Amino acid sequence: MIDYSNKICEACSVDAPKATQSEIEDFLKNHNEWYLATDVEFPQLRREFKFNDFSTAQKFTNIISDLAEEEGHHPSILLEYGKVTISWWSHKIQSLHVNDFILSSKTEELYNSKFQ
Repeated sequence: MIDYSNKICEACSVDAPKATQSEIEDFLKNHNEWYLATDVEFPQLRREFKFNDFSTAQKFTNIISDLAEEEGHHPSILLEYGKVTISWWSHKIQSLHVNDFILSSKTEELYNSKFQ
């Protein structure tokens, strides 16, 4: 299993290599709360994070927003009462890239260290 949480996101260009099916399957096998979104035109990693209230969910959203700015890679974030849904994908290639594994892992790590 690759530990993506210690890796650094690198700028992605239009011709960057897409994640292989094997890489995606390996990531999902080892991060079983993430799933491949099927309601979109191209692959996205998605996970729902649960909270007891809106305020805590908003705090998590802000932490992930700060992470995205630091890494230069930005997710889709849906903030609801008691729930935040995060979707990672690489906009330039409209697919998954190793950056998405990195940021998904870091998102999970932040949730587990600050909200569990």
